[in-house]
Amino acid sequence: MDFGAVLQTNPPSARVVQLAQLAEAYGFSHLWTFDSHLLWQEPYVIHSRILAETRKIMVGPMVTNPSTRDWTVTASTFTTLNEMYGNRTICGIGRGDSAVRVTNGAPATLKTLREAIHVIRELGNSRAVEYNGAILRFPWSFGSSLEVWVAAYGPLALKLTGEVGDGFILQMADLDVAEWMISTVRKAAAAAGRDPASVKFCVAAPMYIGEDWEHMRNQCRWFGGMVGNHVADIVAKYGADSAVPRALTDYIAGREGYDYNQHGRAGNTHADFVPDEIVDRFCVLGTKADHIRKLEALRELGVDQFAGYLQHDNKEETLRVYGESIIPALNTAPAAKI
Repeated sequence: MDFGAVLQTNPPSARVVQLAQLAEAYGFSHLWTFDSHLLWQEPYVIHSRILAETRKIMVGPMVTNPSTRDWTVTASTFTTLNEMYGNRTICGIGRGDSAVRVTNGAPATLKTLREAIHVIRELGNSRAVEYNGAILRFPWSFGSSLEVWVAAYGPLALKLTGEVGDGFILQMADLDVAEWMISTVRKAAAAAGRDPASVKFCVAAPMYIGEDWEHMRNQCRWFGGMVGNHVADIVAKYGADSAVPRALTDYIAGREGYDYNQHGRAGNTHADFVPDEIVDRFCVLGTKADHIRKLEALRELGVDQFAGYLQHDNKEETLRVYGESIIPALNTAPAAKI
């Protein structure tokens, strides 16, 4: 199993780079950042510094969107970074949440998302693509390699992911929801004539090493509020009695509003409606044994990567325990049976 760390690009940027270096030193294979250019600093500028200050770790947004950035500019950014640092970028993309809603915009349509994925991937892999009636190619790009992983929740978005995504990003660690969504993506991939095993699966959720459950929950409750924004869209479109698991829809009944200026922050007052049970289900909390147990269950469901959010007050210790105990435990092959 691969492991990623997810950071916000809060100033000072040197702190973000430092945490990325620490993640690489502890064996994390991926470093992801939020991509909301108004709420936090511009991520791709910081990505360049991270790539310059590390050796192997893959770097990308979790997640960008088709609306706030021209698709060809996005592709050019990844392709330029690949030329500079050796094919170490990855593109996470979704319909758009904080980056578009903070400007009173709306998430992109699935049609737009599908088209953007195609354009970004073709250009990001040094190939020609049709865009706005023109055939485009970066004449300076040769041998660039870029995977595009899709963040999705609703049934139609999951279907799109199975049809076109190199990977699927599920932003929560609920076992029941993960099983349903992974199965849905695999079925869509098979129906589209793809090998379901070719789609990689990433579960992204807050990770916190500790024993004080009340404190850990309060540090990570923001995540249930963030996920609730997407769930609210699903319920509005499909209804509370749709095929979406009840574990994903029931808790938002008490949701009254959301302040994107507190988005992704510990202590978010607009996440008070999120009950402890949801925090426990959506996040990975507790002792190293608790983490190993839940991650093993996710791996059994087919998860290829766990990416842990570090928006809390225990970043270094969590990275240390993962590097010294949890990553080795998940990547040690079991003894052969005699």
